[in-house]
Amino acid sequence: MQKTLLATLTTLGMLAAAPFALAQPIEIQVNNTMSEGGSESAAIERFAEYLEEQAPGRFNVRPFLAGSLGGEDSVLELLNLGQTQLALTGGNWRQQYAPDYDAMTVPFLFTTWEEVDHYLESPSGQALIERAGSRGGLTFLGLQHRGPRHMTANKEIHSPADLQGFRLRMPSLPIWLEVWQEIGAQVVNVPAPEIYLAMQTRQVDGHENSLSSPYTRRLWEVQDYLIMTSHVQFPWSWVASTRWWEGLDEEDQALIGEAVDVARAYGNEQELELDVFYRDALEEEGMTVIEPDIAAFREAAQPAIDRVLSDMADGVRDDALAAGRIDD
Repeated sequence: MQKTLLATLTTLGMLAAAPFALAQPIEIQVNNTMSEGGSESAAIERFAEYLEEQAPGRFNVRPFLAGSLGGEDSVLELLNLGQTQLALTGGNWRQQYAPDYDAMTVPFLFTTWEEVDHYLESPSGQALIERAGSRGGLTFLGLQHRGPRHMTANKEIHSPADLQGFRLRMPSLPIWLEVWQEIGAQVVNVPAPEIYLAMQTRQVDGHENSLSSPYTRRLWEVQDYLIMTSHVQFPWSWVASTRWWEGLDEEDQALIGEAVDVARAYGNEQELELDVFYRDALEEEGMTVIEPDIAAFREAAQPAIDRVLSDMADGVRDDALAAGRIDD
């Protein structure tokens, strides 16, 4: 006579060891636009491992990397509709749903993660989370660090004076364009896949990005200098679909929240190690590292920073300046 599943589990002594074994696993799709191998996929893997360690068989975590469910905006829409569960996403959610509170996107405003955290804990930062949550159907679960954005150049850049006539490749984000134009750069929009060719043909003189960009694109072949401006701390954010999140019981919510915290800490460690690796590797390939006069850049950017912050919601400017320690 065929044993029932219950009898089999009892015989094997599995019921006590696996209290969730008889429950239907909770599927969690975790979306990210980056390919496997970075701190992002490492964090997602740690997230899945932690859940399995704490509740074997309770969750079925399925990573969707390299934008396999679409770009950030597409995934945000799926989250809003409850058709996917989690995302380790960039800054689009802030710009799309709460741009009036998104001081985190302003270059040369925050140059450390402590400053970013300070702003996020301020009334304006909390308003950002609440506004984006209500408009986008998102539940914010925490930030994860990305390498700061720096510059590469075909000449030495020490201060804003060195940017006169300098053609800087940038993504078409209006806030970034306004600040860099204020500093003195001639901003040029070039699609990301064409960055190397644009430098090789002298269409542009440099670009800005995290250190993974010059490393993975082999930009040491067409650029001589690495300028450590640290002008934007542009974090990843763990966000959940509120429709899905509110359908979970409190115990599952708490455990998933713990797993996200563990994953974020692990991802932060991995990103820091990678950033050091990228810098060392770029130097080994012949790039000269320059520590520029950051105070001079911030001073030159200040008029544009003031304009951008003044156009945001009431209180944002004060909270941002306090967090970024920029003189009024």
